[in-house]
Amino acid sequence: FPMAATDPQVLALAAQITESTEQNIPLLLLKLKGILSSPSLGCEESNKIKQDIYDYGLTQYCLLVLKRDHSQLRGAWATAAQLAEILSHCCVGLEVKEDPEEFYKKFLPSAIDSLLVLGKRLQARFIRAIKDKEKQDFLHWFQIVTDAICWLFGGHIQLAACVLQNDHFLQSLITDDVETAIIMMSVLHNILRINSSVLLQVEEETLHSLLDELVYKLSSTTNPAIGSAATKLLLLVAKFCKQLVQLLTARYKGLKGLLSKQWTGKGFDRELNQLLDLLYLEQSNGIGEMQKQHQAACTIQAAWRGFQTRKRLKKLPQAVITLQRSFRAKREQELQHLTKQKEEEALKLQMQLQRQRAMRLFHERQLALLEVVHASQVNKYMEEMEENSALTIQRFWRGYRARRIFHQQKQSLKEYKAAIIIQRAACKFLEKRRRRRPLSPWKGPKGLTDDQRLALQQKVDDYIKLHPASQMSEERSKELHMQAQAKLAQFLLRSRLDQRAAQRREALLAQVNTDVELLMSAPGLAETTEKDLGAFMSRSMPVATKARQAHNTMLKYTHWPWWKKLGDEFMEDDVIPEDAINTELETLFIGGRK
Repeated sequence: FPMAATDPQVLALAAQITESTEQNIPLLLLKLKGILSSPSLGCEESNKIKQDIYDYGLTQYCLLVLKRDHSQLRGAWATAAQLAEILSHCCVGLEVKEDPEEFYKKFLPSAIDSLLVLGKRLQARFIRAIKDKEKQDFLHWFQIVTDAICWLFGGHIQLAACVLQNDHFLQSLITDDVETAIIMMSVLHNILRINSSVLLQVEEETLHSLLDELVYKLSSTTNPAIGSAATKLLLLVAKFCKQLVQLLTARYKGLKGLLSKQWTGKGFDRELNQLLDLLYLEQSNGIGEMQKQHQAACTIQAAWRGFQTRKRLKKLPQAVITLQRSFRAKREQELQHLTKQKEEEALKLQMQLQRQRAMRLFHERQLALLEVVHASQVNKYMEEMEENSALTIQRFWRGYRARRIFHQQKQSLKEYKAAIIIQRAACKFLEKRRRRRPLSPWKGPKGLTDDQRLALQQKVDDYIKLHPASQMSEERSKELHMQAQAKLAQFLLRSRLDQRAAQRREALLAQVNTDVELLMSAPGLAETTEKDLGAFMSRSMPVATKARQAHNTMLKYTHWPWWKKLGDEFMEDDVIPEDAINTELETLFIGGRK
């Protein structure tokens, strides 16, 4: 401890705190209030006691206690509020000579932060409190803490900027509770009254947040106390700096109308009129530039609206047509959906009835057969029925699966056939172009020299000497000639007879095929008429029928898709596809003599 002369009360209290437990320290620190408020103390003596309290670490003890959980203290929030008041009184008027930087740069900002945190918690407890007694107590303690904050930055002006930049102060100001909001605005009023230049020292974001909250309170409430406090704060801001007036008029366009319409006649017209005069004066200074900008904006807006209107009028008929088309399409779709739904319901009902009828017939047939079949043959009959049923189910299942696979492969099969036709047409085109390619000029072999000709003649003579030719008489030659002529005449006669026989067979086969087709399409004997009889007795009727079929075949060929006739463009003009000409002509009966 310091060895200088010390106040005995402070010395005794420091000794008690040193020897006491941690839980009793807050209650012992409350004795500082009585020491500081002694009526016999003068100004110098009071400052000396504050210096002794700081030197003995009692001020630091108060700050440490305030940083703890306040609900765990003896006396809880009341003790914390009194300690906040004691801390502010101990710091105001204190001039630290030893290590002043520690006191002014660290201790005082930490004390302000602790007091603001305590105030924020008391405000939250007051808002959540239900009983009137609790609300009054918390409001009283909150008022004590805010007074301590005002007293502290009133003694140390540099702390005003620290208070404004603290997040807890802004959070306490942003509240919908009327009583605590008025108290916090009074704190802000004291800050501006003590240090009016503090708004230019804080960051721009903090300044905007404060002004936004004040304007919001004016626009969101009708309480005269809130309106009066906010108006007075804005008046202080506007009186201090012209730059802030420009910020108010530029950032909050409807502030003048809000003040004049909503807050006139609420009991603070003098301050309200002063604020409106300042705002209108700032507006009148820049009225010329504003009028020019307004006129230019009106011109641009008029041109743009005219362009938009003309564009919209041009698109209006098309829009109406599109709307009508979409409406009709939607209505048609709904009608189709309803029709389809009705058809599905009817089909479902019909299938259900058919199923019930089939089941009933099946059971009736089963009962009838059980009456006919002998009892010893019932099991055998049932097994046969089960086997037949299983076969029927398997047959239908295989057919369904085969059809499904066919439908799945139908598109690929169609593409495969189209590819084959295209490849065939390409091959025909390449072959035709290859045939039309002009032949290169013929180059004869080189002639033989005399030596080569003599050598070749010598080889031929030697071969003739080694293989002499057999000689035949003239009579033998004539005899062989006559035999060849006779065999040739026999062959020609026999081939003509075979050709006639083949034609006769083809004609008979064609007649048989024609008669078979006519018989297949002919009516029954009970329905036969003379006209039907003439079709079998006449020789021209089958010919006309088959000619009509050939004509229909040629018409179908002309209506084929392009990819089926792709190879025709590479054919000669007089060439006709054999599959189109010979379609079903082998069944045509050629009338004549048998």
